[in-house]
Amino acid sequence: MVHRCDRSLMSQTSTADRPPVSDAGAATLTRRDRNVIYLLLAATFVVILNETIMSVALPALKDDLGVGDVTVQWVATGFMLTMAVVIPITGILLQRVRTRPMFVAAMTMFTTGTLLCAVAPGFSALLAGRIVQAVGTAIMVPLLMTTVMTLVPAAIRGRMMSNISLVIAVAPALGPTISGVILQTFGWRAMFWVVLPIAAGMLAVGARRVQNVTEIRHARIDVLSVVLSAIGFGGLVYGLSLAGEGATVDVAFVLTVTAVGVAGLAAFVVRQLVLQSSDSPLLDLRTFRSVQFTLSLIVVMISFSALLGTMIVLPIYMQEVLGFPPLYVGLAVLPGGLLMGLAAPLVGRVYDRRGTRVLVVPGVVLLAGSLWGLAAVTSASTPFALLVGLHVVLSIGLAMIMTPVMSTGLGAVPAHLYSHGSALVATLQQVAAAAGSALFISTLAAVTGSRIAAGQAPQVASAGGTQAAFVTGAILCSIAAVVAWFVRGGGEQAVADDSEERA
Repeated sequence: MVHRCDRSLMSQTSTADRPPVSDAGAATLTRRDRNVIYLLLAATFVVILNETIMSVALPALKDDLGVGDVTVQWVATGFMLTMAVVIPITGILLQRVRTRPMFVAAMTMFTTGTLLCAVAPGFSALLAGRIVQAVGTAIMVPLLMTTVMTLVPAAIRGRMMSNISLVIAVAPALGPTISGVILQTFGWRAMFWVVLPIAAGMLAVGARRVQNVTEIRHARIDVLSVVLSAIGFGGLVYGLSLAGEGATVDVAFVLTVTAVGVAGLAAFVVRQLVLQSSDSPLLDLRTFRSVQFTLSLIVVMISFSALLGTMIVLPIYMQEVLGFPPLYVGLAVLPGGLLMGLAAPLVGRVYDRRGTRVLVVPGVVLLAGSLWGLAAVTSASTPFALLVGLHVVLSIGLAMIMTPVMSTGLGAVPAHLYSHGSALVATLQQVAAAAGSALFISTLAAVTGSRIAAGQAPQVASAGGTQAAFVTGAILCSIAAVVAWFVRGGGEQAVADDSEERA
């Protein structure tokens, strides 16, 4: 039933710009378009790397800056939350501003934020620098997605979207490896000094070579929508983070903050529906009329929350419970990150030929299975090799998920809504990542605190908290496995559409 009711939407939005299935090999990109896309890919890889580059450094930050577990995780959560607040604006900005000035603005913000982090005298200054970095990142991600959806023919879109999947999934996975290597010899500031010249170089090259490839139109930015977006997303994630303070938490305050977040999001949705009547919403919610877009987005959100939650909790567990140095933490996630990158082109080709379900369903099963496995083996003496193996399984599952669901979801919306669809995917992806990180950390802190209060040793209690965090992620991914069964697109959709047209 889901496939049938969504088929007309897919036919209207996908087949118009898709060559016949037999002619897919003839679909190509011009040299100019290819150069623009690869420059955006390289820059996006650099900025997204920063989402998890601080995860291994959290224990060092706690000691150096004198902050607690819940506070220090805002270095990562604050970054993602800022993106969730800023990205909705890009749906309008990408319609008002051309490609090159958007790129320059994004990389200028990111480079400036990186410099602020490198010289930050304390935690507050470091968090401010991360927020400035996040503003630049928030522009780059939907800029890349919208450009690809605009320029790349549907017949080869899976292969190009696999590159985006590589950036979005592999860059966060490699963050702990890079930071672990740097922390082994230098301090946490060195991570920003390493990134700074790379970001500045990308800014200089892109300012000269990125071409204007998208059409622009005047669109009004609704200030009230921006405020409601910030209140809604901020309240939910902040409330979830506060819940992780365990026995010291003020339940009434947490419930109040969460309620404000829910009310803010509800008001934001109502405001967008009102603005849609004059075709001027900050974020056009008509993209959700596509069943395939909605289902794909659910799978993306759950998968990304599991990825970022794991990338936050696993380094804490390996360092504070198992006693591994930062370098070992980085090496533990390196094989999985490399395999994810190597698998991305193959996944793109399979998607173009066979479609979504053949990849996404087993991918989500692998993702859920890896988290159940981590929950089953977590203790105060888990072998290093076992953690590496389970992380490899998690990475392979993610590689099979990201390209198909993003290609299917964005390919199911009308072309004039590409910028809004890209903004929605990037926004809710980051909200899911921030919420996932906060949920994992909150579970870890709450269970650890209760076990310590019951008389367990801190190391054993922390292992129990880590186990509970992985169980939480495994339950979410098990739900995603059910949703994934109904996602359909790519090669299987192209064949169905082609058969209908011939009939």
